[in-house]
Amino acid sequence: MKINSYIPGRGLETKRNRNWELWLAAIAIVLTVFLMVAYYNRWFSLAVTTGPFREIHYIAFAGTLYIAFGVILFSFLKRRSPKKYKLLLRVHGFGNLIAFMLVSMHFAGQVGRPADFYPTFGTGLALYIGMVSLVGTGLCLRFSLIRRLSPATNRFVHAGLAFTFYIIIIVHILHGLNII
Repeated sequence: MKINSYIPGRGLETKRNRNWELWLAAIAIVLTVFLMVAYYNRWFSLAVTTGPFREIHYIAFAGTLYIAFGVILFSFLKRRSPKKYKLLLRVHGFGNLIAFMLVSMHFAGQVGRPADFYPTFGTGLALYIGMVSLVGTGLCLRFSLIRRLSPATNRFVHAGLAFTFYIIIIVHILHGLNII
């Protein structure tokens, strides 16, 4: 079986590797949904307070920081080391899926709070919708799931959503800290 080197817009390696990665991504999404349902229904709890925040907040911070710095690092390194693009793309994709899982658990915890302590949705809901859209466009771009959109159009939308993520996360953090 011949393995072709990656050329952006022309597909990745072999069909077998691509299918394996698609299945792994699908498993990550299913696991994310399962963990969200489990945390929402309180099958397990991360409500222990350490310092000023509950544990679930620290998990969301880790996921958000990974995405915030990982995307910038990926953008820089893919231009700096084009020969390592396949590896960088895998780390970017699967690392962001894991980070999305962590942030999703936080979102499920917020939505699952009792009515007396229910959060006001604003920047958090906008941020989560943006993250779901980022994951969706990333998967479509990586695995060519929607063939009607050109890769250039999908890349443009994906990059625009990433820029939106940065704006909303800054506002969300400032709002959460009662600065604005």
